[in-house]
Amino acid sequence: MLVINDKEFNDPLSVHDALKALGLDNKKVIAGKFNNELLDLSREINSNGRLEAVSLDSPEGLEILRHSTAHLMAQAILRLYPGSHFGVGPAIKDGFYYDIDINNAALTEEDLPKIESEMRKISGAGEKVTREDMTKDEALKFFADDPYKTELIREIEADSVSVYKQGEYADLCRGPHVPDASKIHNFKLLSIAGAYWRGDEKNKMLTRIYGTAFASPDELKAYIKRIEEAKLRDHRKLGKDLDLFSLHEEGPGFPFFHPKGMIIMNTLINFWRREHLKRGYLEIKTPQILDRELWIKSGHWDHYRDNMYFTEIDEKPYAIKPMNCPGSILVYKTQLRSYRDLPMRLAELGCVHRHERSGVLHGLMRVRCFTQDDAHTYIEHSQIKDEVTRIMELDKYFYTDVFGFKYTVELSTRPEDSMGTDEQWETAEAALRDALESTNTPYTINPGDGAFYGPKIDFHLEDCIGRTWQCGTIQLDFQMPGRFGVTYIGEDGAEHTPVMLHRVVFGSVERFMGILIEHYAGAFPYWLAPVQVKIITIAKDHLDYARELQEKLSALDVRCEIDTRDEKLGRKIRDAQLQKVPYMLVIGDKEKANHTVGVRERSKGDLGSMSLDEFKNLLAQEFNPAK
Repeated sequence: MLVINDKEFNDPLSVHDALKALGLDNKKVIAGKFNNELLDLSREINSNGRLEAVSLDSPEGLEILRHSTAHLMAQAILRLYPGSHFGVGPAIKDGFYYDIDINNAALTEEDLPKIESEMRKISGAGEKVTREDMTKDEALKFFADDPYKTELIREIEADSVSVYKQGEYADLCRGPHVPDASKIHNFKLLSIAGAYWRGDEKNKMLTRIYGTAFASPDELKAYIKRIEEAKLRDHRKLGKDLDLFSLHEEGPGFPFFHPKGMIIMNTLINFWRREHLKRGYLEIKTPQILDRELWIKSGHWDHYRDNMYFTEIDEKPYAIKPMNCPGSILVYKTQLRSYRDLPMRLAELGCVHRHERSGVLHGLMRVRCFTQDDAHTYIEHSQIKDEVTRIMELDKYFYTDVFGFKYTVELSTRPEDSMGTDEQWETAEAALRDALESTNTPYTINPGDGAFYGPKIDFHLEDCIGRTWQCGTIQLDFQMPGRFGVTYIGEDGAEHTPVMLHRVVFGSVERFMGILIEHYAGAFPYWLAPVQVKIITIAKDHLDYARELQEKLSALDVRCEIDTRDEKLGRKIRDAQLQKVPYMLVIGDKEKANHTVGVRERSKGDLGSMSLDEFKNLLAQEFNPAK
């Protein structure tokens, strides 16, 4: 006798039959969740428990759909390119990918429609998906001709594995999957890239095909529209078109910033400095190269060494800093500190270097050298909640009030590769949870994604087309102060070890700039625009008046340029519009004679004729948090 959801059954039965008997079955159901384990509809239930239906439009159902679509794509490729071998094909955020060793073929994006067409044939035929459990030895024989599956099977610790089959295609997989390919309708293949097998540059380069799938055609159409909009906003293209930065083979992962790009970066930094000074932060600067022993003591040598660069000075090993925290600690330790000094907030715009694989480098979003807007705050245990709350308020001001982002919050907990005791981690996680809940901040748990020295709160910004970007973080560290012997004299006259908070707001100034380029599509708000006003002359004899205007505006710290080219007025206005300049001042005979300006605004067009004072008043109304 079985009891499922308080209903009795005489014999074991499939997930599908159980859902049907419980009245939980419908056309959208593609799997079941039995005692919190996801199962195929065909799997047998032979014990008591709770069963839930998993539908296509649920988060879990969507992940199953996308992984099943990856298998569908693999089957289509195997039909079109016999002899192909497959690496891994997981569901990812917004879609899926598959790494493929194509037999004697080099795929391009022009091949994707052909693969899609074959996928639709298989879907239309309703190809059944079946699961078979095998021992490791059986699986090794089954995949004897596949070097990738053989490698994976040998590393599995369990005695048995599961294999999913549909037609001529089979793959090593935990599942679950849709019951048949007819459930897969709304999909699209998006792009092709290269990917080393298992991310190791020493391994063979495979072909990675990205795609997406949704429960409904409307959701797919909306996503494709968003993708097309994202391409128009690509910060690498806009960075070139707007002359902000460039990328060169001579420095992969090391962007070159042009004068206009530096204006944006310096404006962001000046704004950052202003706000931190107001909030009691003290700015420091620490060296980029420090003795390797420092990084051994900090724990980076054991936990972060593969991402670091090294050098040698006077036959002694040094490391180029990937993080700023050890340097901040050395500054703290230069004096005896008292409880009266705490919280001590040491901020640093530190240039850090991290080794990223060449395959993941991406414009300003993934680089090897960047400016981290760091701060390390030394506090007593009793100050944790108040200080975390202060940082969260600062983050809200930056993200929402200034840049207009919505954001979500995650609490990332202890990873497998961590330092410290269970008690320390439990205390640290509880302290961050308390700060979040006492401020009524909605959050989700991201298990196992904390830093190796402590849990953290992560901030994910949502841009104007719905994409999310992880930027800010607040990390609570009980480990590093103890490892470095950091102390303060408490009110009781005894030495105590402070708690250390690591935090960033931008995260990486370069990456945040890339996010802003895409968020604003290059049309920066007035206060950030590299050129705020473009003066456009109709003829050469208007230049003297244009230069007079430029001088007066520059005295007010307005970034102003004159277009002196011998071009028609329409061309000059169009070019200024393409450069996304917020304001254009058109100067002709009438404006020169009357000491006025013809004002055009980037989005509103012609605002009419104004005196210079009237235009200054218009500029004074522009939002400018940097002043």
